[in-house]
Amino acid sequence: MRLVVFDVDGTLVDSQADIIASMGAAFAEVGQAAPTRQDILGIVGLSLPVAMQTLAPGADHTRMVAVYKDSYASLRVTKGVASSPLYPGARAALDRLNARNDILLGVATGKSKRGLDGLIDAHGLTDMFVTTQVADFHPSKPHPSMLHTAMDEAGVTTADAVMIGDTSFDADMAQAAGMPFVGVAWGYHPVSRLTGARAVLNDFDELDDALGALWGLT
Repeated sequence: MRLVVFDVDGTLVDSQADIIASMGAAFAEVGQAAPTRQDILGIVGLSLPVAMQTLAPGADHTRMVAVYKDSYASLRVTKGVASSPLYPGARAALDRLNARNDILLGVATGKSKRGLDGLIDAHGLTDMFVTTQVADFHPSKPHPSMLHTAMDEAGVTTADAVMIGDTSFDADMAQAAGMPFVGVAWGYHPVSRLTGARAVLNDFDELDDALGALWGLT
């Protein structure tokens, strides 16, 4: 069996509008101007406390995290799947891989469990993933804890696992875990930051060939 672990924000779904809006609400809560869009997208993938510390050193991060989570949850309820739409081809790629008897799917994300569960339910992805690793239970990316646990739960080793992501945090996490990394070009970090990637996908149609080249799959 092989395990394909996906990042979520910027890889499977485009959640930037709600991330930026919720970050704006968090900064307003502590009386600070929100960072630029570029700066906010630059920290996507980190756990929220680490992201807040990076963007607002010295602020009340506990309050900011709470407001961010409440804002994001409210937007998700109000907007439904439009809150975090799947990127073109994402659902088809997941369905193709899930239909194989030699592939297992997983998630490693900076989202909270509440956030990931809501997204999975909204998109009808329940039972798609055999392992779902979230920020609630691990150190922030790029620490390899999420990937170590994902491999343990799936019963595979690094030779039979791969991380798919859009940020340098995903690339560095995979490297720290000793796992191959495949980047995506449509996410929140420029391709130049995806160091060590075995391949960089321009769309999801290229995923099957990238996995085939990695493992000799047909």
